[in-house]
Amino acid sequence: MNEFDSIIRTRGYSSRSEAIRDAIRNYIAEYKWLEREEGEIVGVVTILYNHHYKGTSDSIISLQHSFGDVITSTMHIHLNEENCLEMVIVKGDMAKIKKLVDKITTVKGVNNVKLITAIKE
Repeated sequence: MNEFDSIIRTRGYSSRSEAIRDAIRNYIAEYKWLEREEGEIVGVVTILYNHHYKGTSDSIISLQHSFGDVITSTMHIHLNEENCLEMVIVKGDMAKIKKLVDKITTVKGVNNVKLITAIKE
């Protein structure tokens, strides 16, 4: 909560409620934008996760193998003793890529998943 309060002060919000409303609006806008996307796309899925959490790494690798037809390459970065960042380059049907992102999001130990679409083919 201290980190959130620091952001509130830096961004100049008058209250936590105002910042929370803004965060929710941004989340909804991003979700709606992703839902509208369709067709062939190229992008990056970033996955931040705790590799000490039992089964997390194995689950992510298993999903990558299951969705190999839309995954072009991956990069794994050790951030610190607990956390890793996986960058997955994707190319293919947006509906299938959304399924991949949704499945990764539900893996226990995953802290954050973000899809950034670079270009639409």
